[in-house]
Amino acid sequence: LPIQSHVEIQSMLVKMGDKMPRFVGSKQWIGAMESQMLLDEYLGVSSKIMNVPSGHDLEDKGRELAQHFDSQGTPVCIGGGVLAFTILGVHYNSETCQIRFLILDPHYTGAEDLSVIQNQSKKNACSGIPAVGWHDVSVFRKDSFYNLCLPQRPQTI
Repeated sequence: LPIQSHVEIQSMLVKMGDKMPRFVGSKQWIGAMESQMLLDEYLGVSSKIMNVPSGHDLEDKGRELAQHFDSQGTPVCIGGGVLAFTILGVHYNSETCQIRFLILDPHYTGAEDLSVIQNQSKKNACSGIPAVGWHDVSVFRKDSFYNLCLPQRPQTI
């Protein structure tokens, strides 16, 4: 399938009845819930939604997120507060219950050069973190809720 532009994705959400027509061309949020709807409607990919009351509570989801990456291996869309990221993987220590997230900032624009992408000077304006890297739970705001979209791989026979 062809990669859709931002405006095309907004138009899909309007067509699905999730958004009003004025949404097209706006800078309004597209989060985990919208990602779930788009994946299901246009690609036939089902997803689970994980609701987390605060960024600090993400640490309590370490075992569940590690299980998702072990069994499904699909990236996780996470949004809440003023942040939206893609989680590409987790490192979960079952003895200490500490978790680290491999985060991709989908807002990054720039050179396709790993040294530039990981450079501390290329920080996201909202989060203050580089475009790609390992981070602990402190990158998520304690006073914001988060929704995570966990795409499920199709079951085959």
